[in-house]
Amino acid sequence: MGKKLLTSILACAVFSIAQQASAGPTLDKIKSRGELVCGVNTGLGGFSVADSSGHWTGFDVDMCKAIAISIFGDASKVRFVPTSEQVRFTALQAGEVDVLTRNSTWTMQRDAGLGLDWAGINFYDGLAFMVPVASKITDLKALDGATICMNQGSAAEVDTRNYFTTHGMTYQPLAIENQESLNASFFSGRCDAITADSSNLAAIRSTAKKPGDYVVLPEIISKSPLGPVVRKDDPQFTAIVRWTLNAMITAEEEGVTSANVDQMKATGSEAIKTLLGANPGNGKALGVSEDWAYNVIKQIGNYGESFERNVGASSPLGLPRGANALWSKGGLLYAPPM
Repeated sequence: MGKKLLTSILACAVFSIAQQASAGPTLDKIKSRGELVCGVNTGLGGFSVADSSGHWTGFDVDMCKAIAISIFGDASKVRFVPTSEQVRFTALQAGEVDVLTRNSTWTMQRDAGLGLDWAGINFYDGLAFMVPVASKITDLKALDGATICMNQGSAAEVDTRNYFTTHGMTYQPLAIENQESLNASFFSGRCDAITADSSNLAAIRSTAKKPGDYVVLPEIISKSPLGPVVRKDDPQFTAIVRWTLNAMITAEEEGVTSANVDQMKATGSEAIKTLLGANPGNGKALGVSEDWAYNVIKQIGNYGESFERNVGASSPLGLPRGANALWSKGGLLYAPPM
């Protein structure tokens, strides 16, 4: 067999394997259904909240819509399914939802043991504690022996136990599945403190009749990298989710916004034109239209726009960018090159 012929056969074989590896049932199911089914929190201010008409808004909701835009070009092609801490991963494993875009911490046990993939990190957070100002508690040491409210089935249960055991402290956990019941238990005084990721606590605090009556203690006791979660059955769909997030981050890095995206597509750098589909290639690589990222930025905005609109300084949550600032501005947010 000639060397050139052998090389050609091997190249075709590698291409065939790559094509088979990229194929999977999730994307086909989404397209045939005509909508993305997205698992979100049952109700978390700034991240995923439904109004009386069933209209969902929030930072995590924006991520769902962005994925739908990448696939269909239309932010309305998504159905939201509220999922609790206890059932979220089971719902994804069972195919009841296509993707989770809710506050779910990426851990080794979950990544390796549940048959799931984190497609990226869209929010860096950590476990904190909130107390009534009237308690005059100013640090975690004062919580020795306290009753602490937390989400049942969350990483908070493990992280709190590890922290208190390590520091020779005791506590009484009050684990509640439903978010509204959990919040009500804390505000009614059933527990001395409530623990969750700091952004979650900011959302809970914003629902209080007098938010100023509560304070989040300064200590952060864990790492909580949060991001969209998918099954490991469809590499092509995973890539679409991953690069939708990366496109929003890249757009902020490049100064592309929902307001200037048309101008940037026409007059921006070659990298920007490639991002927005004026230079073809990225759409073909993902199996979607070449203008997928343009549509995402046009309809949703870049990462920074979504952050500020939903959870940033001018929102009810008032969160600083902190670790969620771009890497070039002192944060951890970093997108691989496209």
